[in-house]
Amino acid sequence: METILIADDHPLFRQALILAVSRVAPQAQILECGTLAAAAAAASTAQGLRLILLDLKMPGAMGYSGIALLHAERPEVPILVVSSAEGAGVADEARQLGAVGFIPKDSDLDSIETAIARALGGRAPAASAPRDPEPLPQDVAGLTPTQLKVLIEVIDGKLNKQIAHDLGMSEATVKAHMTTIMRKLGVQNRTQAALVARSLGLDLRH
Repeated sequence: METILIADDHPLFRQALILAVSRVAPQAQILECGTLAAAAAAASTAQGLRLILLDLKMPGAMGYSGIALLHAERPEVPILVVSSAEGAGVADEARQLGAVGFIPKDSDLDSIETAIARALGGRAPAASAPRDPEPLPQDVAGLTPTQLKVLIEVIDGKLNKQIAHDLGMSEATVKAHMTTIMRKLGVQNRTQAALVARSLGLDLRH
């Protein structure tokens, strides 16, 4: 059985997405999550996961971090962003970090259903026409989900001790992750790592 994950913290809009999914894929199992942490946990264990519908503005998310984290968890699963975020560049930046498309929350139900159907069929939703993305100066694709979580905490200005407490790991483990993160991003210190992350939109509060 195929599974579709809906990650949105607004119950009413989540119900609208459930309705759209049930019309497009009536046999699919639907998982609902209201926080980014819950969505990441569900994505990591879900069987037959075919599609993730993701709101950018979720508890635990910072800018585009939800896309980066879920893409790292399940890189083979398409992510369709459904958000109230505005701006001409939002859809392009979302796609660069792993999303297959962007659907504004003010879209009608028919448009959302069409986008879901196209995403399940392996096609880019019409609302975000395909465009060749510019190469990122430093790619986050090589970071693991845990490393992304550590990096997001660094952007938030937290010290290793605070990060260790928040993520339930030792300071030594945090230091080891930071060493790996800096190597993968090609930087020399945590400040440069944070700057790179900001250049990727991970701290933009969409």
